[in-house]
Formats: sequence, C-alpha cells, structure tokens
Amino acid sequence: MSTSNFQYSPQVPPSIRNANQYEYNQLPLQVLEGTLPTDVQGHVFMVTSIGTVNSGGLPYPDGDSLLCGDGMIYRLDFDTENQVKLTTRIAKPPDYYADKATDSVAQYKKYRFRNHGLTRFSLPLGIRNQLNTAFLPMQFSEDAPARLLVTYDAGRPYEIDTESLDVVTPVGSNQEWQSEVKGYNAPFQPFLSTAHPGFDPFTKEMFTVNYGRSLFNFLDSIAFLHVIDQWLQNICNFWRPKLLKGTLNAVSQSLLSILGYLYGYYVKLFKKLPIEITDFVSVMCWDGETSVKQWQLVLPDNSPVKIEQTIHQIGVTKDYVVIMDTAFTMGIEQVLNNPLPHYKRLENILRNILEEPPLPYSAVYIVPRHQLQPNTKTVTVKKVILPLEAAHFLVDYDNPEGNITLNAAHISGMDVSEWVRQYDVSAYPQYKPENLCGMVPGQVDLGRMGRYLIHGETGAIQFQKIIHDDKYTWGTDLYTYPDQDSQGQPLKHLDDIYWCSFGLWKDLMTKFVVDQYKNYKNRLIPLEKVLEMASSGVPAYLFRLHASSTESPAIVDSYELPPGYVLLSPQFMPYRGAEKSTDGYIVCTVWHGQENEYWIFDANHLSKGPVCKLSSLQPQQPLHFAMTLHTAWLPTIGKRQANYNLDVRQDYQELVAKAAKKHPKIEQLFEDYVYPHF
Repeated sequence: MSTSNFQYSPQVPPSIRNANQYEYNQLPLQVLEGTLPTDVQGHVFMVTSIGTVNSGGLPYPDGDSLLCGDGMIYRLDFDTENQVKLTTRIAKPPDYYADKATDSVAQYKKYRFRNHGLTRFSLPLGIRNQLNTAFLPMQFSEDAPARLLVTYDAGRPYEIDTESLDVVTPVGSNQEWQSEVKGYNAPFQPFLSTAHPGFDPFTKEMFTVNYGRSLFNFLDSIAFLHVIDQWLQNICNFWRPKLLKGTLNAVSQSLLSILGYLYGYYVKLFKKLPIEITDFVSVMCWDGETSVKQWQLVLPDNSPVKIEQTIHQIGVTKDYVVIMDTAFTMGIEQVLNNPLPHYKRLENILRNILEEPPLPYSAVYIVPRHQLQPNTKTVTVKKVILPLEAAHFLVDYDNPEGNITLNAAHISGMDVSEWVRQYDVSAYPQYKPENLCGMVPGQVDLGRMGRYLIHGETGAIQFQKIIHDDKYTWGTDLYTYPDQDSQGQPLKHLDDIYWCSFGLWKDLMTKFVVDQYKNYKNRLIPLEKVLEMASSGVPAYLFRLHASSTESPAIVDSYELPPGYVLLSPQFMPYRGAEKSTDGYIVCTVWHGQENEYWIFDANHLSKGPVCKLSSLQPQQPLHFAMTLHTAWLPTIGKRQANYNLDVRQDYQELVAKAAKKHPKIEQLFEDYVYPHF
C-alpha cells in the first residue's frame, strides 16, 4: 500500500485526546465567530471521561482507553441574554472517594484501582461506577422541576442536582440490584445496566435494566495472577543490584507471559463450553419516589434471556420496552480480557487470544408492558434479529396497529470497545502516525442507517429500509432529535433525527482492527477500497435523517466539516417561540488542531454552517475536553426538591462488612474517606 499521498491525508486533531479536570463555576464563553442567536434558551448538558484520580487528565501516559475515566459533567447555560456560561463538575459517587484514597493514602494503596479497557477495577473493592456516558431527563410531575440522571453501562444510574451538578443518589439500593458476579464480596459490586435508560413522559415511569451471568471462576483466576504478580514484584524489589534486578524483571515478564497464554486459552475455552451459566436480565421500573420494581425476562421456552455483549441502550414505547444486545463489551468482561493492564506485553498476548469483533447482527428483545404487573416475577419476551450490529437506536412512542418503529445506526465494521494501543502498528506498511493511543480505531466498512417496523406481539419484521452513503455514514453513532412539539408536548413519533459521523482517518487504521474484520460477513465496500479512502480521508458530517410513517429514510440536510475537524455530541434545543418540531438549534463539540470549541447550528439549515462558535479564551481557564459523549437539554434548572435519597452508610455497610472479613482495613477506609462526603 503506497503512502505517497499522506501529505493530503488530514490528521486527527490532537485536542480530541486532551482533557483537564478543572471544575468551573459560570465560566463566560467568548464568541469566536458568528453571532449568538437571541432566541436560544435553556441548558445543555454534556458528559465525558476526563481521566482518573491519578492521571490528572487525559491522555493516559500508558495509552489506556480515553473512554475509561471519571465523568465530567459540562453544563452550558443559555439563560443570560447575549452570553453563554459554562459550569463543570466531576461526578463523584462513593467509589470515586475510595479510588482517591487508595491512590494517595499509603495503608490503602494495596486496594488501588486500575484501568482495564473501558472499566476501572480493584479486586478487593470492586468496579468503579464512572458515570461518564449519558443522561436521562425525567419529569415525574408537571408541577415539579425536571430531574436528571447521569449514567454508565457498568453501574447504577445516579440522580444529580441540576443546579450544583453534584451527584445525589443512585436509583435503587445495592440490595435491589443483582451483581454480574455471584459470590463476589466487594463493596462496589459489578452491576451491569444500560447507559440509556428510558422515561415515559405520559405514565411518568423510568425504565432500566439489570443483567449479567456467573463469572466467579474467572475472578478466581484473576486473583491468582495478582498474587503471582505481587510475588514477582517483591522478589525483584528485594534485589538491589541493577544487573540482577534487570534479569529478574525479564524472567518475571516471561513467566507472566506463559501464565498469560494459559489463562487466555482457559478463558476462551470456558466461554465456548456448553456449561450451564446463570444468565439473567431484569427490567426495572421506578416512579421517582419508592423502591424499584423489577421482572426477570424469559424466552417463550422459559429459558432466561442471555446477553452476549451489552445492553447499551433500551427504548420505551407506549406498549413495549425494547432491549438491544449492542455491539461492544463492558464490565467484568473487560477485566477478564486484561487482568494485569500494567504489563503491556501480557495485554498484547491476551488481546490476540481473546478479542473478537462484535457480533455482526443485533438481537432485540420486546417486553410487553402490560405484563409488568406487581404480582408477577417473570415476563415472556419476543426475540428479533436485525441483520446488522448497532450501539444506538431510537423508537417511536406510538405503536400503530401494534407495530414498533425502530431507527438504528449500524456501526458496521467498528468496535467501540477497542482502542489504539502503544504497541499497535498502522495498517499501512512503513507508516507511523502521530500518537493516538486511547482513541477508538477507525471503521473498516461503511456504516448504515436502518429503519424497521416490527410487530410487537409476534416479533415479525413488517418492513425494513437500510440506507448508506459513502460521504455521510462513516462512524455514525451519536444523535439528537426534537422531543417535543411547538406546544412543549412530548412527540409520539420521530420524523427527524440529527446524526454526526466521525469520518474516515488514515491515522486510526491499525493493523489489528483491519485484521479483525478481514472476513467481515456484512462487508459493503472491499477492504482495499476502505483503506484507499482512509488514506486520503473522509470528512466528518452533521446531517439530518428524515423519515415518517409514509416515507423511507433519507438524508435531507447536512454540513461537511473542514479537513482535520471532528464534531461530536449534538444536542437539539428548541427556539424560543418555535412553530414546528425542528425549529431549534444543534449544539455540538468540535475539535481542530489544538482547539476545543462549541458550535451552534440552525437545525433547519445545517448546510449553512454554524451560526456561532464558542470557546474560552482565558489562559487561566482553558477549555480542554476529550471525546465527549451524550447530552441532554433542560428548559430550566434548580435545586433538587425530590425526597428520594438513599443513605450511603446504610447502602454500603453490609457489603463493606463482608469485604472486611478478608480485608479488615476496608471498614476504616469507608469511615475515614467515603462516608464523610455524604
């Protein structure tokens, strides 16, 4: 593959990997270009990872995934005339303070957390709930202010105070949730949920999921590797002569590599054996005030629903809850595949043995809401297979003639749980790109946009239309849409969805990810052609996908980003005095060169480009955010008034007591460094 045309290939902006951990209060943003519209209103929330308590920001020195780290909540306030102000807060649930203490207090460092792919984990303490992915606005009462959840795939959703941005309470106690791993005694249990729970604005109910399977045998193996690792480190540290110490280090690395091979093939074999494993998926429902209600899902043959990957998103319609097995992995699965992340040689060995691309299709489970009754414990679901993989989808609220309308972004040939490693090499021989460690690798086939009509009772796909465009649909994953009409009432069907596409970048084409997808069954564009297109680059886009009950989906408006620009995290906010649902603005994050900016588009005229660009020009208060994820908009904010608030000590004391039987200092850790913050 020739690299002679590299000079024409745009580079990924370095600023997309950089994040600081500054918490700002009402920081004024400056208009860089254009004019701030006079009819903007409300408050836009964004969230993303900003590194960990010991990293000081992003990127990580050792190249860990940028999607792993504490969540930073950004709120843009448009409630002051001719001015936008920014407030930021790190999401700090109890495990945040435990992480901070085990990093800085000597007697607790043996309990410290480490990054394992997209997950941060400590064998004695459990898994971090990083709250870095998405939001869910909830309006439980017309008379009360809106409430807001911040979410993460591997943890309970937390409600935040929309004014202070502080985390307030999880939804559901530790006792109401079921761990992914049975018999694992740690204070911070591995709860698998969804980053996109749903809210019914008509019945005033929030829906989410809790799922998992028994993986305790694997954790025993990880514990054994940790013991061997510590033993070898102690031996190496005992010998002070540099020559002997270096030799012992080399021997220990080789021994861990051999053990890694054995561990990797053990895990791979175990996953493929027809062993009875305790899988479970529960739908949970919450009214904002009382305890969580839940029902276990079963198939028509009464066997439990088995999730192969993750439930990154669910959808709520008038008659159904729609659950999708989405195309990446989270939770303990990430720990199993990378048990000792500080050994990059071992990490590389295990990646080659264990990593597989996401499933090339999407399993969808349809839950009839009329079966979610107080006197029932299980609900029978219908399973539907969509022909392509996806991470995000949206459903219409209405179910005309019993049909569910589902819109999906199919991320064909893309693995969002993978990241560029320090030891990765380019798919282009002799080419060495800039350091992009931590980024999601490039997509190696063209993405597609699917629209499906599924009969809720039978699960039959009545209609499907899948479109693609080699300009627009590379890396299409994040979205926004108008969710209310001109009178402020919730929309019951989605005619217009705004999507952003990441584009195609030569620098993100690693040999590993290209090899993973060499035999991709849904391939649309030959791999050689994809590499050719990536070599010269395909720009990022913001586009509007229009469809209705009588129309097929079509891209009707778009904006092409300049070469070397990336746009993410679109959020729709209605005009003041809007007359139709698309009357509003789209706020996005944009990176180019070393710059981080917010751009505002007129939602009716994307092709005209941004009407306003914003950033901070104050050297003492720089604006540095890495790959931002999902967003929310609220018309007003205010101090939280709801009574629901779980007591942290009561929530954790039973789990802490169990963990302290093996690690006695954990009780004092909580007394001194966790409980005082709540």
